[in-house]
Amino acid sequence: MIAPPRDHGGGLDAAIARYGGTRAGWLDLSTGINPVPYPIGDIPAEAWTALPDQAATDRLEAAARRFWRVPDALRIVPAPGASALIARMPDLTGSRPAWIPAPTYNEHAAAFAAHGKIAESPKGAAHVIVHPNNPDGRLWHTEDLAKAPMAIIDESFCDESPGLSFVARPKPEKTIILKSFGKFWGLAGLRLGIAIGPPDTLGPPDRPSLAENLGPWPVSGPALEIGARALEDTAWADATRARLAEGAARLDTLLVAEGAAPLGGTTLFRLYEVDDAATWQHRLAGRHVWSRIFPYSRTWLRLGLPAPDRWGQLEAALQ
Repeated sequence: MIAPPRDHGGGLDAAIARYGGTRAGWLDLSTGINPVPYPIGDIPAEAWTALPDQAATDRLEAAARRFWRVPDALRIVPAPGASALIARMPDLTGSRPAWIPAPTYNEHAAAFAAHGKIAESPKGAAHVIVHPNNPDGRLWHTEDLAKAPMAIIDESFCDESPGLSFVARPKPEKTIILKSFGKFWGLAGLRLGIAIGPPDTLGPPDRPSLAENLGPWPVSGPALEIGARALEDTAWADATRARLAEGAARLDTLLVAEGAAPLGGTTLFRLYEVDDAATWQHRLAGRHVWSRIFPYSRTWLRLGLPAPDRWGQLEAALQ
């Protein structure tokens, strides 16, 4: 059985086919990807030509431990993207189904539904949350997880606000935290994600561990090199957080002036209440600006941030 396609941002090819133009001429604001990605620089030839060695993985894991202040008792498992980790989370919850409060990023429900492990209530279930939530930016708190026997916390959008991370906050003993390089660092094509959790949760004794399920050399040599550099460059991270905060405030000002009401989000994407989201999307697409709307709400419109040299295109499309 082939699963139906799931709702995501992107899909620029379809927008171009309908509204015309070229990819270079379109402003894609349908995702929450940082429009100023981490500068990857030159990559050593051996990163491309040799199998990744343990030293490269060790460097990435050490950088991750420092950047996210991961306690020594927790293990770090790199993977080829956060999506690859999400798909494997049902293997780690044992007989527990997952309680996934909606609306949220739909890959979590898809992964657990494929295993028949969706719970109708939070009691006795593994709690799966996105923090901050996508698309509304909802923040979760320690008390929200107080009764959870197990938690999976997707922090793909948490690196712009590191003080909110659950890595060092009280949480259920069996907690797995997922990190992504596609959002804050703007490197979605790198396909690099990281899971953080207790060794016996990432590697239950009665079934294959997460690392075993990912197989040998799960992360490419270039991804290991670039990921380590990004995590080691804390000056870039600090400057990026300041720039994103300014951009989010500017975006709110523009949309409010056009009659949209801010509903939340993060500094990488903003969610607005509008009279008719499909009409807004159509109008913006006519000016080759792509936005995000949702099948469960006719009034929610989400926009990411333009690159610094593309604000004029958005301003013109809104007028």
